[in-house]
Amino acid sequence: MTVTASVPTTNASRYLQQLCKHWSHKFETDFGPEQGVIAFPMGPIRMAAQPDALLVTLEPNADADVEKFKQVVADHLDRFAFKEAPLPFDWL
Repeated sequence: MTVTASVPTTNASRYLQQLCKHWSHKFETDFGPEQGVIAFPMGPIRMAAQPDALLVTLEPNADADVEKFKQVVADHLDRFAFKEAPLPFDWL
């Protein structure tokens, strides 16, 4: 199971890198300007920066609280995007 959101922003690369750096102190991360992966305890977070959006894909573990997982990621991204926050997350 995966859940994905395309989050409209022209700062996708910056937010992707900020979130990965933020969580790199606690979790394994792998990232560059255009893609990032965070080995989050609830399941992997994958991000891809596009010119006008940040594509966020969550791969929740079987026992993960999916709604909480989505909220944790959205809340953290909103902190980095404080000038644009709240960012719209349309989870599919």
